[in-house]
Amino acid sequence: MMINEPCDSAAAPWRFDNSYILLPKALYHEALPAKPPSPQLAIFNYKLAEELGFNFSQRDEALILDVFSGRHLPKDAAPIAQAYCGHQFGHFNKLGDGRAILIGEHVTPKNERVDIQLKGGGLTAFSRSGDGSAALGPMLREYLISEALHALSIPTTRSLCVIATGAPVYREKILDGAVLTRIASSHIRVGTFEYAAALRDRDLLRQLADYTIARHYPQAAHSENPYASLLIQAIERQASLIASWMHIGFIHGVMNTDNMAISGETLDYGPCAFLDSYRPSTVFSSIDRHGRYAYQNQPAIAQWNLARFAETLLPLIDQDPKKSIEIAEAAIGTFSDCYDHFWLSGMRRKLGLILEEEDDAALIHELLTWMEGAKADYTDTFRFLSNEGNIIPLIYQDGAFLSWQEKWMSRASRENHSKFEAYSLMRRTNPAIIPRNHYVEEALSNAVEDKNLSKFTILLEALQDPYDLDNKYSAFHHVTAPSNETYRTFCGT
Repeated sequence: MMINEPCDSAAAPWRFDNSYILLPKALYHEALPAKPPSPQLAIFNYKLAEELGFNFSQRDEALILDVFSGRHLPKDAAPIAQAYCGHQFGHFNKLGDGRAILIGEHVTPKNERVDIQLKGGGLTAFSRSGDGSAALGPMLREYLISEALHALSIPTTRSLCVIATGAPVYREKILDGAVLTRIASSHIRVGTFEYAAALRDRDLLRQLADYTIARHYPQAAHSENPYASLLIQAIERQASLIASWMHIGFIHGVMNTDNMAISGETLDYGPCAFLDSYRPSTVFSSIDRHGRYAYQNQPAIAQWNLARFAETLLPLIDQDPKKSIEIAEAAIGTFSDCYDHFWLSGMRRKLGLILEEEDDAALIHELLTWMEGAKADYTDTFRFLSNEGNIIPLIYQDGAFLSWQEKWMSRASRENHSKFEAYSLMRRTNPAIIPRNHYVEEALSNAVEDKNLSKFTILLEALQDPYDLDNKYSAFHHVTAPSNETYRTFCGT
């Protein structure tokens, strides 16, 4: 496989073990990153680099630019573009990495295998009419939000760096080009299985499933039906992931099947945003005109996507098609209960509750109903409940809220831990700082339009300790007028 001129250094002791290229070539195409004309480092995640086993310092900027812009790849790199399909807003399409190039699989000092991918790395066999490029603003957004979710302990791909390419990107207007280095436990998607299934090659599908089991669900290999076990365990991970999104008011914005990672990590941060005032029907994405991926629809869409995953596994689950369908339907049918379990457990923690009582769900829904009617800020309300204070904002002096609060305190009194422990749990569960939409936009505008990343880096730093109410970044706690009605996000493709 041809690669760009190799570039190695003691600062980056690569441990490549490129296993995906051992699968049939129908699942990928070889691809070389474009060589940007004048790359400049926008931001680099030195802490993540250390976790990966790299020893980069600011003195190594030239090396960072060479490797992660795609100009000179490490000698054992095996750059490919992966094939996949996807149901995009419910419509099936053949896709593939049209602007992302996986340069290889690196094994960390903890023996964890991760994909190193250059997003915006250039043209591939799947680019179709695209240009293979990415713009600086969307790449910085993914860097910011993915690292914020990581700090909130939500499974996610990570961002190692963003490099401005020095090349223009032509969209509705001319934008600055950029490459994001994305770190993922893999880039195997529901859409990857859809692609294999569409080829109607059972052996290819089996090899992909066996590979996925070995890489992400090794315990499934020892079960009576490994492929049914793969489906069940993937359902559990996705249910947990979506519940964690709901707990913090995160709206992914484009839950197409090609954006659902089989590993259970949050993948792709195009038109994502966060709730401010609690309105379950909130949609921010400019292309989601019918609210398919609204906040309240995320659990149902996850189940729908998993049903598409189940369909791809039918030839493997059982030789009898009827029995295979019965097994798959039974597995998909577990999603709602599984999701409800994770959601309710997390919501209990947000209210300082550990014990389980039958009426807990009703208590939580009563609070959410009040929040919707009062247009209360989602994050701020839970932080208010997490802190005993003398100052009570006017919105929380409402009679209906006070009535609910009395019920909550009565429920909390039946816990077997102290009030101090309850509030401590809540403060560890309810973030004080999230990537509020107006701060994100201000930081991105400052970085892209004014070529000044100071606001971006300050916000990023603040988001690394999201539960600290009293830190030096308290200015980011400020809640402005709700943006649910007017704020719009864009894919950035």
